[in-house]
Amino acid sequence: MTVGDVYQILDRIAPFDTQADFDNSGLLIGSPSREVTGILFALDVTEAVAEEAVSLGANLIVTHHPVLFSPVQRITEDHPEGRLIAALIRNRLSLIAAHTNLDQAPGGINDTLAALCGLTDTAGEGYVRYGRLPEACTARELADRLAGILDCTVRLMGPEEAVVHRLAVSSGAGSSEWEAAADAGCDAFLSGEIRHHHALSMAACGMVSLECGHFATEAPGIRALALALQNALDEIEWKMRIFVSKIPAYSFP
Repeated sequence: MTVGDVYQILDRIAPFDTQADFDNSGLLIGSPSREVTGILFALDVTEAVAEEAVSLGANLIVTHHPVLFSPVQRITEDHPEGRLIAALIRNRLSLIAAHTNLDQAPGGINDTLAALCGLTDTAGEGYVRYGRLPEACTARELADRLAGILDCTVRLMGPEEAVVHRLAVSSGAGSSEWEAAADAGCDAFLSGEIRHHHALSMAACGMVSLECGHFATEAPGIRALALALQNALDEIEWKMRIFVSKIPAYSFP
């Protein structure tokens, strides 16, 4: 199986042509004709993740966040991204990123986050999902529960005693989606990063905001993508070594 074959399967799971105009998803480094020896899934590609792939015998890395997100004019090893790209090429590692296409896809980042939160009657599109909690609870109770589910520190903005029936989620830096949540009658909004002025607007509408961290809200979705690829390979009875990165977020080189 080649890198191009894996790309085609991922494209069926989370079509790359649905990515936002500003995005840089797709095959970013490597050749589509290269044979795949193993696949490592990670939220981000870092030098530590590249070393992990080499140690595992995987020559394809699939991430959520892309490299070369902004235009560059030179790639030099005295710059972190240049050093990373050089390491990937030197070790013959291919890189595919599934970013905003995976955020939106059925079973993708935001669907996974909504399911983890236990939402029922889930609706929404694009970068936001909303639904009902299994049982109403206070904002503090919800924050404590989310801290356990997502293994994160939760920053609660709003009254701790506020009662939450309906919750909206938008992973990563998703607080700009708060108006869709308000229109859907949500009592609380969860995202990885919440801008101050968005939190103020939510408070003015009587909606609690819960900031859970960019990594914590998106890492479950990349694990779900690894499982979806494994299921697709099982259907065609193709054996492939698939790994999910164990490198901690924000680890030093």
